[in-house]
Amino acid sequence: MHPDYILKKLEGRKVIILGYGREGSSSYHFLRRHFPTMPVTVADKSDKLLQEKDFQDDPNVTLITGEAYDRNLNDYDLILKSPGISFNKLDYLVESEKISSQTDLFLQAFHAQVVGVTGTKGKSTTSSLIYHLFHEAGRETVLAGNIGVPLFDVVEKMTPQTVVVAELSAHQLEFIHRSPDYAVLLNIYQEHLDHFNSFNNYQIAKINIARFQEERQFFVYNGDDYLIPNLIQSYDLNRDRVIFGTQHHAGIHALCDDHVVRFYNGSTLLDEYDLKEHTHLPGRHNYFNIMAAVAVARHFGLSHEEILQGLSSFRGLPHRLEMVGKYQDIIFYNDSISTIPEAAIAAVKALRKVDTLILGGFDRGIDYTGLIDYLGENPVRNIAFTGPAGERILSEWQATALPLPEHYILEEDYRKIVAFAFEHTAPNKVVLLSPAAASYNQFKNFEERGDLFKQYIVEYAKDHNL
Repeated sequence: MHPDYILKKLEGRKVIILGYGREGSSSYHFLRRHFPTMPVTVADKSDKLLQEKDFQDDPNVTLITGEAYDRNLNDYDLILKSPGISFNKLDYLVESEKISSQTDLFLQAFHAQVVGVTGTKGKSTTSSLIYHLFHEAGRETVLAGNIGVPLFDVVEKMTPQTVVVAELSAHQLEFIHRSPDYAVLLNIYQEHLDHFNSFNNYQIAKINIARFQEERQFFVYNGDDYLIPNLIQSYDLNRDRVIFGTQHHAGIHALCDDHVVRFYNGSTLLDEYDLKEHTHLPGRHNYFNIMAAVAVARHFGLSHEEILQGLSSFRGLPHRLEMVGKYQDIIFYNDSISTIPEAAIAAVKALRKVDTLILGGFDRGIDYTGLIDYLGENPVRNIAFTGPAGERILSEWQATALPLPEHYILEEDYRKIVAFAFEHTAPNKVVLLSPAAASYNQFKNFEERGDLFKQYIVEYAKDHNL
């Protein structure tokens, strides 16, 4: 498969690459592979752009840095926007027909080969599981997108038979013109409000996963999340659908009951999967992820046995309810991916024996009332609050009549937080990092937060001969 469609969209255009992270770099190298002398502008707020080795031998690149990096965007024919860039704070209107991205161009070219997966939570696990099921069944497949491999990086590796499993964030979906032919929407919670300005804008970006499909293309979604059926009705989306959740629906749907997942057509049972011995993913939220992945696998013709074998051999991803180890008879879990209150609640429910919880980080103004209410009714004995979000959670909790944890601290230093956990957690109970907040007040990303948490646990255990 040659990227002819994408190349025609780029050829002879005045192009600006907006943002030079992983995807921006990928876009630049893609352009240079196919258009070695094409004039290209690269713009990024950081002055580090000027030291990039990529550009030292390129006389046909123009670099723009500093606060004014996103001025004059309408001077270009095509704006290849990186996912992290927001237009919401600009004081002028960017012409929408000029805005594109890797995701936009890739989907226009290869939508028929793409399984797109989005959702506020669970999209990395679900994408990885779908890829794993396909790979273990011998299907030709690649995993790309928000999970770390830019979509342009897989173009030259594809054949007409390749299925691309693409994890897609709301940022990537915001300005697309075509949806993947196979779409999965796991859930919608308040997230990234700093980027989208409103929860409504965020929801619209999410429903784009299916909004630009053609009639009767394949859409898997969570029927328990009331926002999703409302969006489907608003946009009158008529799709070949599979609904998953806890309620019966007309047509094809999946239900989970304890450790059994069943697929129905109306009231007729089609298939069932007893997962008690076939999954290493704890928690009800992961059963929802599994239902979505199995729905896609069934649609692509994987057999019952292939699906169960794939589920059995899938081990999950780092920073997602990842068991760190057992020290001093205390079990430590790293769920640093948890950046919203719903994720922290799901993690506490999944592990059941949580005695110490670490909450907080960067404060994006998310509503924590539900989390405080849940912890008031389902007490965790010890809580370490951290960062501006942790400070706000504690302050709002103190303003209620709900009892506070038996032991709690407000602490920035994760070494001291780990020491607090070792000191107060009962034997055979769980210490859980599930912050319900973003990491970037203190860490580069959630991965760095989780890695340092794991490192400090090991260091403490070694220093105390545990």
